[in-house]
Amino acid sequence: MTNPDILIVGGGLHGLSAALHLARCGASVTVLEGEFVGRHASGASAAGVRTLGRNPLEMPLSTISMDMWHDIAELVGDDCGFHAHGQLRVAETDAQIAAETQRIARLTAAGYDNETVIGQDQLRALVPGINPKFIGAAYAARDGAADPHRTLVAFRAAALRAGVTIREGAPVTGLCRRGGLWAATMPGGTVSAPQAINAAGAWGARIAALTGENIPLSAKASMMMVTERLARTIRPVVGIIGRSLSFKQSSQGTLVLGGGIQGRYDLDSGRTFMDFHALARGAMAATELMPSVSGARITRCWSGIEGKTQDLLPVICPARAEGLFHAFGFSGHGFQLVPAAGAAIAEMVITGIVPPTLQPFAADRFSQEGAAA
Repeated sequence: MTNPDILIVGGGLHGLSAALHLARCGASVTVLEGEFVGRHASGASAAGVRTLGRNPLEMPLSTISMDMWHDIAELVGDDCGFHAHGQLRVAETDAQIAAETQRIARLTAAGYDNETVIGQDQLRALVPGINPKFIGAAYAARDGAADPHRTLVAFRAAALRAGVTIREGAPVTGLCRRGGLWAATMPGGTVSAPQAINAAGAWGARIAALTGENIPLSAKASMMMVTERLARTIRPVVGIIGRSLSFKQSSQGTLVLGGGIQGRYDLDSGRTFMDFHALARGAMAATELMPSVSGARITRCWSGIEGKTQDLLPVICPARAEGLFHAFGFSGHGFQLVPAAGAAIAEMVITGIVPPTLQPFAADRFSQEGAAA
């Protein structure tokens, strides 16, 4: 079998997006996924497509990605269930409104106009039935949400059409440089390529360690809940300032609840475990937001493991070793970045130059030398 030009470890959305963009630039690409495509963070995502409340260092990449989401069918041949009905962070105190106003003023001064502060009347118009204790919100009108599984299917299919080889059930147990090639060892054998991308999500630090590079990374197991179908009245994605809640209603009428409600996980086995007390707290936050849904029945729950960095920003950069690149640690908010991150990673791999949008995400920021630079 002919070696590919580029080997990608990890078949989540970021690995698939990078593979798609690289293949369309003419590279031959093989993706190695330990379980099945999108098993963890990508498949367990709340699928929020948001610029709202992002770290300013992510805004250049996020802004490009938002434009790409609005034309996502042109990229992958499907709209991924994306609807731009806006996102809201609702406030219940004047102090919260003042803090959001100041934050958005700084954002505007930096040249971004994606967010605004709205009052209670506009909030009630956008979210009929919202608890009257919420007096306003930060609002991003072009934001929205997609269907995570439809998005995975679309990116996988687009990558395959572009000529990408995807090998599932292929956990990488070794990665080393041999004769100018990166050799990835799996239970079924070895695949080699001149260049490799570590897009292994919560296992990204373990893959880096195989090459002698130490990158601090923890993990989390964000949980999701979905309810029975209800009459559709809510269009934006809604969160509460200071709470772990992402609340949206799907086109089928089900409520999809997430936003950082945490379960337990085991990295060695890849298993997650539901914390029903935490789920109950999330459900209570949802009924506080929208009292009318208090009787809705929860029909299923799920979880996946996500990589989490110290500063909650991803690691997207060349590795210390030649021909290896990192793209992991999106810390629970990488879904919206997928289209633009994949394009930027492809540019970085092909040219060897880190695009400006990726420069804040170098791994050496965690080292004393990088922090002092």
